[in-house]
Amino acid sequence: MGNIKHVKHLYARAGFGMRLEEIKAYEQATVKDAVTSLLNDKGAGEPLNKIQENAGYSAVLKGDVLAKKMFLQQQRQEEKDLNIAWMDKMIYTDAVLQEKMTLFWHNHFACRARDAAFAQQLNNIQRTNALGNFRTMLFRVAESPAMLQFLNNQQNQKNHPNENFAREVMELFTIGRGNYTETDVKESARAFTGYGFNKDGEFLVRKFVHDDGQKTFLGKTGNYTGEDILNMLCDKKETAQFICNKLYKYLVNEVPDAEHVNAMADVFYNAGYEIKPLLEYVFTSDWFYSDKNTGNLVKSPVEFLVGLSRQFYITYDRPEMLIQFQRALGQVLFYPPNVAGWPGGRNWIDSSSLMYRLNIPSTLLNGGLIDFTGKADPDDEAYIATVRNQQQFVNTHVQAIADWDKFLSVIPKNVSNTALAQFLLEPKLNHIILNKVKGATDIKAMAIELVSTPEYQLC
Repeated sequence: MGNIKHVKHLYARAGFGMRLEEIKAYEQATVKDAVTSLLNDKGAGEPLNKIQENAGYSAVLKGDVLAKKMFLQQQRQEEKDLNIAWMDKMIYTDAVLQEKMTLFWHNHFACRARDAAFAQQLNNIQRTNALGNFRTMLFRVAESPAMLQFLNNQQNQKNHPNENFAREVMELFTIGRGNYTETDVKESARAFTGYGFNKDGEFLVRKFVHDDGQKTFLGKTGNYTGEDILNMLCDKKETAQFICNKLYKYLVNEVPDAEHVNAMADVFYNAGYEIKPLLEYVFTSDWFYSDKNTGNLVKSPVEFLVGLSRQFYITYDRPEMLIQFQRALGQVLFYPPNVAGWPGGRNWIDSSSLMYRLNIPSTLLNGGLIDFTGKADPDDEAYIATVRNQQQFVNTHVQAIADWDKFLSVIPKNVSNTALAQFLLEPKLNHIILNKVKGATDIKAMAIELVSTPEYQLC
């Protein structure tokens, strides 16, 4: 299995890990073949369509208290349904790079939407453009009701400009801190006045509240619109630099290498912000496969859960548990901590979340129980309190089923336990892991033990 090492690393970063069944397909393949396959749009592009239409939030607020309460309950259920639908998509998709990059953009354009339909729309914008063009995606995000609402641009009007949207567009989405002034924030906020959406969630520019006066932005003066501001930001190479620095931390190493990031920014900027050429450059660079960049990143909670589910073909009798797992580990999809998103990296791990991470694999792979003490939200507390004293009830509702027959059947013949262990873990095997492997008499038990180690948290 030695010649598969680079391809396995590629799939750990460009997807959610490699399955044993994929070994045969890539045994004779080069890294370039694997990269080409990943960048191929085959099977990609299918949007999430769990939430069928906007529920009309503003209209309900004018109704009675009961109508509002029922609406909010429906919204909460739709949020859960949307979360599970995306988890399901990541677990079963063949378009792993598209979903991995959708996850990146989900955190880059971090947003909490009050309306699940708006959240789904923004997620599909990120998915559609995940491997497309960043400038195009930026424009679509800036026009999305989810983001306009989250960053208060619906309230941005001439004579009373709201700077929130304009500030975050620069600080978090494009050129980054240190590359603009407070004057740039104020002037660009004027350009975005009137940007909003109607009761059906359709983008519009309300001209009667748009400031059509002269603005001075990044040293230039003109009667700028929001579109002009976004184009001027993309024209600055600092935007390519900012995105590439963030992407390097996501795909390569938490500590950016300035030389590599600069080279990435050159490729990205010169390609007119096309994302595929940038990813191809990264995935075909020798430094991407160096030892210091292998098995060194902490999997995000979602990457961990999706990868485990894919590796062992897990199905969930009660898929809502996937949201409980996300909450316990500190990353609930569609609910970032703030507009800056999840900090990621080593921040994913603390004493509490590590304990859950080490217990989750054996829980899922053995169809066991897990205690979410202190991790439930108010809506879940009643359920948790009920099931704690009813063990059979817990077994019925927390159960996950791994397809062990399939997992064992796709292990290549004549593969040693050591080789199998190295396939399941990204870091090099240390003496503790090797001792576990040597003492193993049962492959299933060994696999469970290996994915319950701290090393399995790395990719």
